[in-house]
Amino acid sequence: MGQVEATTERVVRGKPEDVFDALADYRGTRPELLPEQFSEYEVREGGDGAGTVVHWRLQATSKRVRDCLLEVTEPSEGQLVEKDRNSSMVTTWTVTPAGEGLSRVTVTSVWNGAGGIGGFFERTFAPKGLGRIYDAVLARLAERFEK
Repeated sequence: MGQVEATTERVVRGKPEDVFDALADYRGTRPELLPEQFSEYEVREGGDGAGTVVHWRLQATSKRVRDCLLEVTEPSEGQLVEKDRNSSMVTTWTVTPAGEGLSRVTVTSVWNGAGGIGGFFERTFAPKGLGRIYDAVLARLAERFEK
């Protein structure tokens, strides 16, 4: 059993504080950014950054569906951490300056993968699949700031 990691990043037109605020808005903005792989979205506590508890189902593949119940923290400026109460998955969103009026958004998910041959395939293919899903989220975030 080994740790699996998926990282995606994109430069978005917008000030870091505005981009961060959009990502931290779990009641308004965040559900609008989610592609079809996410369903049953529900804010259960809070809704704005730290202290939020949010639920969704993530269908990473036709056979792989995760029921996620995430606790959100803000351990440092420009960073949101979503810890899944139902698994070992932790997703970290980091927003940093990337030039005048630009922000770099990096999303990294890590979790404890399976062992054996199943774990080999998970470590090989899961990061690419999750990367595509989060790339779609970041594309929608970028579109929001280009309006």
